[in-house]
Amino acid sequence: MLNSKKEWQDLLLSMSNPLIPYFSEGGARLDLGKTAVYYDQRAISMEGISRLFWGMVPYYAGGGTDPSWNLRLCKALASGTDPKNPEYWGDFTNKDQKFVEMAAIAYGILYAREKFWDVLSGKEQDNLAHYLYQINEYVLPECNWILFAVLVNLALKSVGKKYSGNRLEEYLTMTDSFYEGEGWYRDGDSNQKDYYISFAIHFYCLIYASLCEAEDPKRAALYKERAMIFAKQFIYWFDESGEALAFGRSLTYRFAQVAFFSACVIAGIEPFSLGQMKGLITRHMEQWLGKDLFDRDHILTIGYGYPNLIMAEAYNSPTSPYWAYKTFAILMLPDEHPFWSVEIEDFPQLTPIMPQPHADKLMVNDSHHATAYPIAVFSPAGHGQSIPKYGKFSYDTCFGFSVSKSSYNFFENAPDSMLAFIVDGDCHVRRIGLEGRIEEHSTYSKWSPYPGIMVETTIDVDLEGSTRRHVITSTISCKARDCGYTVACRDEDGMEKCVEGGSAFAKNRFSSCKVTSLQGEGVGMVEGVSPNTNILYRKTVLPLVEYEIHPGCQTIVTRVDATVVPGVPR
Repeated sequence: MLNSKKEWQDLLLSMSNPLIPYFSEGGARLDLGKTAVYYDQRAISMEGISRLFWGMVPYYAGGGTDPSWNLRLCKALASGTDPKNPEYWGDFTNKDQKFVEMAAIAYGILYAREKFWDVLSGKEQDNLAHYLYQINEYVLPECNWILFAVLVNLALKSVGKKYSGNRLEEYLTMTDSFYEGEGWYRDGDSNQKDYYISFAIHFYCLIYASLCEAEDPKRAALYKERAMIFAKQFIYWFDESGEALAFGRSLTYRFAQVAFFSACVIAGIEPFSLGQMKGLITRHMEQWLGKDLFDRDHILTIGYGYPNLIMAEAYNSPTSPYWAYKTFAILMLPDEHPFWSVEIEDFPQLTPIMPQPHADKLMVNDSHHATAYPIAVFSPAGHGQSIPKYGKFSYDTCFGFSVSKSSYNFFENAPDSMLAFIVDGDCHVRRIGLEGRIEEHSTYSKWSPYPGIMVETTIDVDLEGSTRRHVITSTISCKARDCGYTVACRDEDGMEKCVEGGSAFAKNRFSSCKVTSLQGEGVGMVEGVSPNTNILYRKTVLPLVEYEIHPGCQTIVTRVDATVVPGVPR
């Protein structure tokens, strides 16, 4: 049990120490693998260094005593920001990845100045300040990135270096324009409602609130108020085991999913009792430690429940997963803070079904597992696997979801929680919803998977599952497969399968899914899908109902029931 501060400190060091052999001679490069991203190797090197700050800064701010990491990271700052050093991190372009990594360094200056600023020489401080200031001279994407510049300018201001007050105010005002209601922001111009709202926008706003309460009390109070409201919605993304909803992009950041609640504790707000928040943070981390997160050298991998490049985004380098260190923010709490002594409490009791229209989702949480029913609102630009990450009918903490290897055949497409139209051997599924709305116990979306096919889908939800009603207008004949959740069938899971008429059923030791045709003369099937497509489980099977689609208008209705056995390890 991760209960005491020392246990959390030891965990951080146990994750960090295996990285030591991978530091370069000059200290400014941390290269952990050979896979590529859209940015260059120097940015990857900076990322490898900077993301460790998310853990090491609170470690030292909270009284951590191991001097080695402090020395190592300061050496990296000195080398990486010196234009004459061969390990210089490089100059900038608009929307440069290195601006992302500046936020963690600013975090160090703001919360552990004596460890990450005061110990630098005057020349090293000048180089670092000049390097950081350049975030004000280039274009940033209008999304959570603007808050990196907020942290940088706060840090520069705190040490008496040149900063941009205009940029600071501009970006704070722009952040406010992202706010939509009930605690929810959109991620700028993308409209996405995923973990970036929690571990980016709210996280940085709570840092601002905790540091600037005296100077900017109105804005600080507003950010805390919004976080309190958001917490009551975001709690629905977790279940009693600590598992979080697998949904959206950047899932390789793993236990950063609970970082928002760490930030709440740091900012001194308690949307739930301190014992409940400690329980959530602790159980979340512990269930992650039970998964295959690390390689044989105990280095975090790209992936989710196991190493997996199929589900990665174009910005997931071998060092990217250390964004997860944001959850270690609790380490800056002093030894005497009640968080360390309070008893861990159970998951809070929730109203089981909650519409979250500002999140474009209907949430169901019976504590054993949490389920989201989204209406497919996301950026068309995408970063990798956007359709399976945002476009499915439902996402669940127990079942996870599958990404696609191709659309060429059903086996590789793995379209769980989707209505897949099979046209000339290819799978076509819901992409971005053309229309959508969230009701008290249902969702509606209008979408087109293929030219000449239009679908209106209404999903009625309850605690046992959901009933999908699809009104399909088609100009062609094809097949459509209404798919349930993929069910784990690894060697250790056990597996039962049953097909009977218009029904299909799959069960393992901890979960089951049954799919039944209620209208439309469907045929039940249990199909295998390609290994390593589900992001939680390496091997799965998929229960579904197949329908014949003919030219004209027809209605099909499918029932999906899902059960989870409480208390059984997954």
